Amino acid sequence: MSTALSADHLGVVYDHFHALKDVSVSIESGESFGLVGESGSGKSTLLRAVAGLAPVSEGAIHIHGEQLKASKRSRSFYRSVQMVFQDPYGSLHPRQTVDRLLLEPLAIHGIGDSEKRIARALDEVGLGNGFRFRYPHQLSGGQRQRVAIARALIVEPSILLLDEPTSALDASVQAEVLNLLEQIRRDRKLTFVMVSHDLGVVTHMCERLAVMRGGAVVERLTSAELAAGSVHEEYTRNLMIASKGFVKA
Repeated sequence: MSTALSADHLGVVYDHFHALKDVSVSIESGESFGLVGESGSGKSTLLRAVAGLAPVSEGAIHIHGEQLKASKRSRSFYRSVQMVFQDPYGSLHPRQTVDRLLLEPLAIHGIGDSEKRIARALDEVGLGNGFRFRYPHQLSGGQRQRVAIARALIVEPSILLLDEPTSALDASVQAEVLNLLEQIRRDRKLTFVMVSHDLGVVTHMCERLAVMRGGAVVERLTSAELAAGSVHEEYTRNLMIASKGFVKA
Protein backbone atom coordinates (compact mmCIF):
# COMPACT_ATOMS: atom_id res chain seq x y z
CA MET A 1 0.00 0.00 0.00
CA SER A 2 1.37 3.42 -0.99
CA THR A 3 1.56 6.52 1.17
CA ALA A 4 -1.10 9.11 0.29
CA LEU A 5 0.02 11.89 2.63
CA SER A 6 2.99 12.44 4.88
CA ALA A 7 4.20 15.28 7.05
CA ASP A 8 7.86 15.16 8.05
CA HIS A 9 9.12 17.17 11.04
CA LEU A 10 6.55 19.87 10.33
CA GLY A 11 6.61 23.21 12.12
CA VAL A 12 4.15 26.12 12.04
CA VAL A 13 4.92 29.42 13.80
CA TYR A 14 2.61 32.40 14.32
CA ASP A 15 4.36 35.49 15.73
CA HIS A 16 6.87 33.41 17.74
CA PHE A 17 4.13 30.99 18.87
CA HIS A 18 4.90 27.41 17.79
CA ALA A 19 1.52 26.00 16.75
CA LEU A 20 3.18 22.83 15.40
CA LYS A 21 6.46 21.41 16.66
CA ASP A 22 8.32 18.67 14.78
CA VAL A 23 5.13 16.83 13.73
CA SER A 24 5.47 13.71 11.59
CA VAL A 25 2.59 11.54 10.36
CA SER A 26 2.23 9.09 7.48
CA ILE A 27 -1.16 8.07 6.08
CA GLU A 28 -1.66 5.22 3.63
CA SER A 29 -3.86 5.36 0.54
CA GLY A 30 -7.44 4.42 1.39
CA GLU A 31 -6.85 4.82 5.14
CA SER A 32 -8.93 6.89 7.54
CA PHE A 33 -6.57 8.57 10.01
CA GLY A 34 -7.66 10.52 13.09
CA LEU A 35 -6.15 13.51 14.90
CA VAL A 36 -7.35 14.05 18.46
CA GLY A 37 -6.45 16.38 21.30
CA GLU A 38 -7.72 19.26 23.36
CA SER A 39 -8.51 22.66 21.85
CA GLY A 40 -5.29 24.37 20.77
CA SER A 41 -3.37 21.10 20.50
CA GLY A 42 -2.51 21.72 16.84
CA LYS A 43 -4.73 19.16 15.13
CA SER A 44 -6.65 21.66 12.96
CA THR A 45 -3.41 23.57 12.29
CA LEU A 46 -1.94 20.40 10.82
CA LEU A 47 -4.86 20.10 8.38
CA ARG A 48 -4.57 23.77 7.49
CA ALA A 49 -0.83 23.38 6.88
CA VAL A 50 -1.51 20.54 4.45
CA ALA A 51 -4.16 22.63 2.70
CA GLY A 52 -1.82 25.61 2.39
CA LEU A 53 -3.81 27.73 4.86
CA ALA A 54 -1.12 27.84 7.59
CA PRO A 55 2.51 28.99 7.19
CA VAL A 56 4.93 26.06 7.26
CA SER A 57 8.19 27.17 8.90
CA GLU A 58 10.05 23.87 8.70
CA GLY A 59 9.68 20.30 7.51
CA ALA A 60 7.99 18.93 4.40
CA ILE A 61 4.62 17.66 3.22
CA HIS A 62 4.28 14.99 0.53
CA ILE A 63 1.13 14.04 -1.39
CA HIS A 64 1.43 10.68 -3.18
CA GLY A 65 5.20 10.99 -2.94
CA GLU A 66 5.45 14.52 -4.36
CA GLN A 67 6.74 17.26 -2.07
CA LEU A 68 4.53 20.34 -1.84
CA LYS A 69 5.86 23.84 -2.19
CA ALA A 70 5.81 25.70 1.12
CA SER A 71 4.28 28.92 -0.20
CA LYS A 72 1.49 28.01 -2.58
CA ARG A 73 -0.55 24.99 -3.62
CA SER A 74 -1.01 24.19 -7.29
CA ARG A 75 -4.38 23.74 -8.98
CA SER A 76 -3.62 20.04 -9.40
CA PHE A 77 -3.17 19.80 -5.61
CA TYR A 78 -6.76 20.94 -5.11
CA ARG A 79 -7.96 18.30 -7.55
CA SER A 80 -6.32 15.70 -5.31
CA VAL A 81 -6.97 17.19 -1.86
CA GLN A 82 -10.18 18.83 -0.64
CA MET A 83 -11.19 20.04 2.83
CA VAL A 84 -14.54 19.98 4.65
CA PHE A 85 -14.70 22.60 7.38
CA GLN A 86 -16.33 22.45 10.79
CA ASP A 87 -18.98 25.13 10.36
CA PRO A 88 -21.63 24.40 7.71
CA TYR A 89 -23.11 27.84 8.40
CA GLY A 90 -19.94 29.73 7.54
CA SER A 91 -18.41 27.63 4.75
CA LEU A 92 -21.15 28.23 2.14
CA HIS A 93 -21.69 31.57 0.42
CA PRO A 94 -25.08 32.81 1.65
CA ARG A 95 -26.00 34.47 -1.67
CA GLN A 96 -25.23 31.52 -3.92
CA THR A 97 -27.60 28.68 -4.69
CA VAL A 98 -26.49 25.09 -4.19
CA ASP A 99 -26.20 24.83 -7.97
CA ARG A 100 -23.82 27.80 -8.11
CA LEU A 101 -21.80 26.51 -5.14
CA LEU A 102 -21.24 23.20 -6.94
CA LEU A 103 -20.64 24.74 -10.35
CA GLU A 104 -17.84 27.02 -9.09
CA PRO A 105 -15.17 24.33 -8.44
CA LEU A 106 -15.97 22.72 -11.80
CA ALA A 107 -15.43 26.05 -13.53
CA ILE A 108 -12.19 26.74 -11.63
CA HIS A 109 -10.73 23.40 -12.67
CA GLY A 110 -12.11 23.46 -16.21
CA ILE A 111 -14.20 20.34 -15.69
CA GLY A 112 -17.06 19.86 -18.14
CA ASP A 113 -20.32 17.90 -18.02
CA SER A 114 -21.47 20.01 -15.08
CA GLU A 115 -25.13 18.95 -15.19
CA LYS A 116 -24.27 15.28 -14.77
CA ARG A 117 -21.61 15.92 -12.12
CA ILE A 118 -23.85 18.17 -10.00
CA ALA A 119 -26.71 15.65 -10.15
CA ARG A 120 -24.35 12.83 -9.17
CA ALA A 121 -22.79 14.81 -6.31
CA LEU A 122 -26.17 15.72 -4.81
CA ASP A 123 -27.44 12.18 -5.17
CA GLU A 124 -24.28 10.81 -3.54
CA VAL A 125 -24.83 12.92 -0.41
CA GLY A 126 -28.52 12.06 -0.21
CA LEU A 127 -30.04 15.36 -1.34
CA GLY A 128 -31.13 15.11 -4.98
CA ASN A 129 -31.92 17.68 -7.68
CA GLY A 130 -34.71 19.26 -5.65
CA PHE A 131 -32.03 21.08 -3.63
CA ARG A 132 -30.14 22.56 -6.58
CA PHE A 133 -31.69 26.01 -6.54
CA ARG A 134 -32.07 26.50 -2.80
CA TYR A 135 -29.96 28.95 -0.82
CA PRO A 136 -28.00 27.94 2.32
CA HIS A 137 -30.49 29.71 4.63
CA GLN A 138 -33.20 27.39 3.27
CA LEU A 139 -31.28 24.30 4.44
CA SER A 140 -30.83 22.64 7.81
CA GLY A 141 -27.35 22.29 9.34
CA GLY A 142 -27.09 18.68 8.22
CA GLN A 143 -28.17 19.57 4.68
CA ARG A 144 -25.61 22.39 4.53
CA GLN A 145 -22.83 20.02 5.56
CA ARG A 146 -23.97 17.54 2.90
CA VAL A 147 -23.68 20.33 0.33
CA ALA A 148 -20.17 21.13 1.64
CA ILE A 149 -19.24 17.45 1.25
CA ALA A 150 -20.72 17.38 -2.27
CA ARG A 151 -18.68 20.48 -3.16
CA ALA A 152 -15.50 18.76 -1.95
CA LEU A 153 -16.28 15.55 -3.83
CA ILE A 154 -17.32 17.09 -7.15
CA VAL A 155 -13.71 17.50 -8.39
CA GLU A 156 -13.07 13.82 -7.54
CA PRO A 157 -10.22 14.18 -5.01
CA SER A 158 -8.32 11.23 -3.58
CA ILE A 159 -7.85 12.79 -0.10
CA LEU A 160 -10.41 14.50 2.12
CA LEU A 161 -9.31 16.65 5.07
CA LEU A 162 -12.17 16.68 7.60
CA ASP A 163 -11.99 19.33 10.32
CA GLU A 164 -14.58 18.32 12.93
CA PRO A 165 -17.16 17.85 10.15
CA THR A 166 -20.06 17.01 12.49
CA SER A 167 -19.34 18.92 15.71
CA ALA A 168 -21.78 21.74 14.84
CA LEU A 169 -24.64 19.28 14.19
CA ASP A 170 -27.23 17.64 16.40
CA ALA A 171 -26.36 14.13 17.60
CA SER A 172 -28.86 12.34 15.33
CA VAL A 173 -27.67 14.33 12.30
CA GLN A 174 -24.03 13.66 13.24
CA ALA A 175 -24.59 9.92 12.91
CA GLU A 176 -26.21 10.34 9.48
CA VAL A 177 -23.33 12.47 8.16
CA LEU A 178 -20.66 10.15 9.59
CA ASN A 179 -22.33 7.12 8.01
CA LEU A 180 -22.53 9.02 4.73
CA LEU A 181 -18.82 9.86 4.87
CA GLU A 182 -17.86 6.27 5.62
CA GLN A 183 -19.98 4.99 2.70
CA ILE A 184 -18.40 7.54 0.35
CA ARG A 185 -14.90 6.56 1.51
CA ARG A 186 -15.57 2.89 0.76
CA ASP A 187 -17.24 3.59 -2.58
CA ARG A 188 -14.55 5.99 -3.82
CA LYS A 189 -11.59 4.40 -2.00
CA LEU A 190 -10.74 7.81 -0.52
CA THR A 191 -8.12 8.68 2.09
CA PHE A 192 -9.48 10.57 5.10
CA VAL A 193 -7.65 12.70 7.64
CA MET A 194 -10.19 13.51 10.35
CA VAL A 195 -9.87 15.97 13.22
CA SER A 196 -12.28 15.38 16.10
CA HIS A 197 -12.54 16.04 19.82
CA ASP A 198 -14.94 13.07 20.07
CA LEU A 199 -12.96 9.87 20.66
CA GLY A 200 -16.03 7.76 19.95
CA VAL A 201 -16.27 9.27 16.47
CA VAL A 202 -12.59 8.68 15.79
CA THR A 203 -12.76 5.09 17.03
CA HIS A 204 -15.72 4.43 14.72
CA MET A 205 -14.31 6.19 11.65
CA CYS A 206 -10.52 5.73 11.77
CA GLU A 207 -8.11 2.80 11.73
CA ARG A 208 -5.24 4.74 13.32
CA LEU A 209 -4.86 8.05 15.11
CA ALA A 210 -2.34 10.48 16.52
CA VAL A 211 -2.89 12.21 19.86
CA MET A 212 -1.71 15.83 19.89
CA ARG A 213 -0.84 18.18 22.73
CA GLY A 214 0.78 21.62 22.58
CA GLY A 215 1.47 21.33 18.87
CA ALA A 216 3.22 17.96 19.09
CA VAL A 217 2.24 14.30 18.63
CA VAL A 218 2.43 12.61 22.03
CA GLU A 219 0.99 9.18 21.20
CA ARG A 220 0.09 7.01 18.20
CA LEU A 221 -2.60 4.35 18.49
CA THR A 222 -4.86 2.07 16.52
CA SER A 223 -8.58 2.54 17.05
CA ALA A 224 -8.70 -0.95 18.61
CA GLU A 225 -6.08 0.08 21.18
CA LEU A 226 -8.02 3.24 21.99
CA ALA A 227 -11.30 1.34 22.34
CA ALA A 228 -9.64 -1.16 24.68
CA GLY A 229 -8.06 1.61 26.75
CA SER A 230 -4.59 0.34 25.86
CA VAL A 231 -2.88 3.74 26.02
CA HIS A 232 0.45 4.83 27.46
CA GLU A 233 0.11 8.56 28.06
CA GLU A 234 -1.78 10.01 31.02
CA TYR A 235 -2.88 12.83 28.73
CA THR A 236 -4.63 10.31 26.45
CA ARG A 237 -6.36 8.71 29.45
CA ASN A 238 -7.62 12.13 30.51
CA LEU A 239 -8.96 12.71 26.99
CA MET A 240 -10.84 9.43 27.23
CA ILE A 241 -12.40 10.48 30.55
CA ALA A 242 -13.29 13.91 29.17
CA SER A 243 -14.89 12.46 26.03
CA LYS A 244 -18.49 12.13 27.18
CA GLY A 245 -19.84 8.61 26.99
CA PHE A 246 -16.53 7.07 25.81
CA VAL A 247 -15.54 5.60 29.18
CA LYS A 248 -18.11 3.57 31.06
CA ALA A 249 -18.73 4.58 34.66
